[in-house]
Amino acid sequence: MHIEKNVFENIFNTVIDVMGKTKDNIKARLDIALFYNRKNMELVCDGSRVAKPRANVVLEKNTQLLVYKWLKSLYFPNGHASNISRLVHMEECKLYGMSHDCQVFMQTLIPLAFCDLLSNGIWDALMEISHFFRDICSSKLNVDHIERFETNIIETICKLEMIFPPSFFDSMEHLPVHLPFEVKVGGPVQYRWIYPFERLDITVAM
Repeated sequence: MHIEKNVFENIFNTVIDVMGKTKDNIKARLDIALFYNRKNMELVCDGSRVAKPRANVVLEKNTQLLVYKWLKSLYFPNGHASNISRLVHMEECKLYGMSHDCQVFMQTLIPLAFCDLLSNGIWDALMEISHFFRDICSSKLNVDHIERFETNIIETICKLEMIFPPSFFDSMEHLPVHLPFEVKVGGPVQYRWIYPFERLDITVAM
């Protein structure tokens, strides 16, 4: 559960360029200059000023507003998700209070939110990681599918490494590689994750 939430937050905050939370920051650009061959993403020094060119994975300001307006207009069937529109703050261009809804966003909304807004290669990689979490959380799985997940997720992580800056990849971004084996050993995830217990805690607290 927390792996999925962390991956979602890193993707969304970087693509939307959320101040203070994006992984595409100055330190990441300095690392790119040292370890990567991505001249288009290196910092540009112009006298006393340093400019950070916009990365391909980061949306322009007007496009970011379109995503927030779309989220503001969303409605879901009762019980499927909470009212995500109330979490959208248009003035600050931020999402507040995302918890269990990260699962809905990661598995369903990521491909829809960024479709036609990002280049095909970037969108394909985001769609693959979204479908991985959706499939790994299915109530019914067979061994052949799980073995395919084990191969596909490695390729997907490699694609993400070609897109996002190195700071994007903390330990959580590599843990999805181990989830198919965990499903093999422990069975369907809905019997083991912590969502029901956290929902119970919220209900009791209220």
